[in-house]
Amino acid sequence: MRSRRLVACLAVLAALVLPARAHAITNPQIPGLQVALKTRGFYHGPIDGIAGPLTAQAVRQFQRRVGIAVDGVAGPVTRSKLGRLGRPLFGQRHLLLRGSRGWDVACLEFFLRSKGFRPGMVDGHYTGRTADAVRRYQRARHLLVDGVAGRQTLRSFGVLAVSHRPAPPVHGRRTSVRASLHFWARHYRIRPSLVKALAWMESGFQPHVRSGAGAWGIMQVTPQTWSYVEMFLIGRRVPRTMDGNVRVGVAYLHQLLHEFDFHVNRALAAYNQGPWSVRNIGLYAETRAFVANVLALQRRFV
Repeated sequence: MRSRRLVACLAVLAALVLPARAHAITNPQIPGLQVALKTRGFYHGPIDGIAGPLTAQAVRQFQRRVGIAVDGVAGPVTRSKLGRLGRPLFGQRHLLLRGSRGWDVACLEFFLRSKGFRPGMVDGHYTGRTADAVRRYQRARHLLVDGVAGRQTLRSFGVLAVSHRPAPPVHGRRTSVRASLHFWARHYRIRPSLVKALAWMESGFQPHVRSGAGAWGIMQVTPQTWSYVEMFLIGRRVPRTMDGNVRVGVAYLHQLLHEFDFHVNRALAAYNQGPWSVRNIGLYAETRAFVANVLALQRRFV
């Protein structure tokens, strides 16, 4: 989440922010964006679900062509200009079946292909081949085999339908940064000293710090991470407040600890460098220094 490395986190919901740097990030919504841009002739790379430089360049070229703000953000205005394949985001519709068309269908096809179920071309069109792939997937996952991607099938991909209502309040006094860090560490069963050390390393406990990559707040959360946590981990909107920032950052750290089998060093590295990058590239020298510094800082907060 540091400004020097874009975090390789997952989903976007309200907006898709693409990195200006060449370091790629993975995102379950990116196949839908790539297909929509490819159909319009702006994206010429593979449908790989990686928001790399080709995808970022295509977004900016498209925005320039249609005369909207060139900010590299595939938000509602950009997606509306992309037409039928620019909507809806994956997880917003609860029933996809033969004849369906759209961004979410492209994501579904990509997920099926990545899991080896061969839906045919990833193009945002739910065809007979897509339905056959869904049936094979459903059979393998012991789901109702009907070739229709309904709530149960879509839920099996791990995506939560995010409510537009805010997350229900979690009671407890959180009137200061330290109180918020302590509260959410206890809530997610992480050592408070580790959470406070990470927060100090990221921001020095300053709630208004913003990086060049758009990460902000106590935990230096990027828009991509915030949307991922809302969509995959909480299922509700989280207020854009100091306390909400801490909750999102701690929830994400909790997920990374599980993802990396509770190896604290690797989870911290993934928080800083991104889980995809940690797994596929290894740790950068600056990431190793970041992890060592966080672990050293823990002693201050015991």
